[in-house]
Amino acid sequence: MKEKIDIQRIIDSPSESGGVYFIGIGGIGMSNLARYFHAKGVPVSGYDKTPTELTKELEQSGIKIHYEENVDLAPKNPDLVVFTPAVPKDHAELVFYQENGFLVVKRSDVLGAITRESFNICIAGTHGKTTITTMIGHILRHTGYGCNAFLGGISVNYGTNFWSSENNVCVVEADEYDRSFLKLSPDIAVITSMDADHLDIYGDEASLQQTFVEFGNRVKEGGLLVGKFGLSKLKEVTVRNKISYSLQNGSADVFASDIQIQNGGYKYNVLWNGGGLNDVELRIGGMHNVENSVAAMAIANYLKIDGEKIKEAVKAFKGVKRRFEYIIAPEVHQEGAYRYPVFIDDYAHHPEELKALLKSARSLFPQRKITVIFQPHLYTRTRDFAEGFARSLSLADEVVLLPIYPARELPIEGVNSEMILADIDIEHKSIVKKEDVVSWMEQYVKTLNKEFGEVIITAGAGDIDTLVQPLKKIIEQA
Repeated sequence: MKEKIDIQRIIDSPSESGGVYFIGIGGIGMSNLARYFHAKGVPVSGYDKTPTELTKELEQSGIKIHYEENVDLAPKNPDLVVFTPAVPKDHAELVFYQENGFLVVKRSDVLGAITRESFNICIAGTHGKTTITTMIGHILRHTGYGCNAFLGGISVNYGTNFWSSENNVCVVEADEYDRSFLKLSPDIAVITSMDADHLDIYGDEASLQQTFVEFGNRVKEGGLLVGKFGLSKLKEVTVRNKISYSLQNGSADVFASDIQIQNGGYKYNVLWNGGGLNDVELRIGGMHNVENSVAAMAIANYLKIDGEKIKEAVKAFKGVKRRFEYIIAPEVHQEGAYRYPVFIDDYAHHPEELKALLKSARSLFPQRKITVIFQPHLYTRTRDFAEGFARSLSLADEVVLLPIYPARELPIEGVNSEMILADIDIEHKSIVKKEDVVSWMEQYVKTLNKEFGEVIITAGAGDIDTLVQPLKKIIEQA
């Protein structure tokens, strides 16, 4: 049994390498590592349970993927087997490799090995991390600074969750699930939030928060910790250099001011000690994304990137797929009536994320009816946060709930979407099976208010994204 992941040997001798095999290659974090090795010329292949748009893209790039759990279809002698914790422990291929002396490791081990010798900017938090990671990666790429980016979402600007650079700087989404981020060595760390989540792993909120403190303490000597203002646990992080960021709280070290809403986006100033940037333009929706940009710009400033270049990069930022993504953007007829509803798709799968999503939609479109179609993700998360989901969803005017998406979990008796529905404090609420949502939308669009316009939102971390294009088509034909 080999003990060390010799990333450089695999990259330096791709013709001799047995390649890297990914079990669960369609995961957003797994796929960026697959793209990393593929870009280095290393043979890459993988398994996933079902085909998705992401796996199709990987296959089109030349990566071989199969969708049947079958040892005979898997490579015979890979140098490295990478698996995600979402894969069942009794998965036939995983068990085969583990029992036959192959080097079998988690995704987090590989990411830790890849970034061992680089300057690392690692972004962690129970929400907000994907957008901030993508913003930082985009700013560094757009300004010419350069970085290797390992993202937890698909950048709309570049259509990928990975890119490389000759500059030995890595921008990495630091995942708290399974304590994966404790294998990273940040030069700059960002902590966006520590809200209770993944209680199936941590047991309670206190344990989760303590692990974030451990992550913060992994910042290298002389490095920087950037933390969301108000996170009291950050006081326990012993890193010497710390700065805080906030949306508009002037007590933070970096914050936004004079925020104006403009055409579904924002214009504002960003202030920090000794200076700042005026008239920053962000052309994506969501007030929380203004706050995310504050953290990203603070890091760009710390890296001494020119302020005007930072502003140009932020203005050009198109967001992350499924993070307040405009599927149908705001548009008005010459007559003044709205052409279509605004259609937003979002990955929100935690009560706090849903609250931020719906509050942002309400602030951008205060006169419009807001309808959200939400798919709960995981039985354990639904069990732990049913009341919180209900409170957040009550911010909408109408709610359609799908059944729970189980992902890696087996059903838990008594845990279902009805738990959430019962506590939603609005009149118009219902549960619709996923396969019936398209026909539900066909009826719904007949009632649309085209004078004031409406906002339709799909949200969730399961497979609700497969409904986005069919629903878009129905709305545009209304």
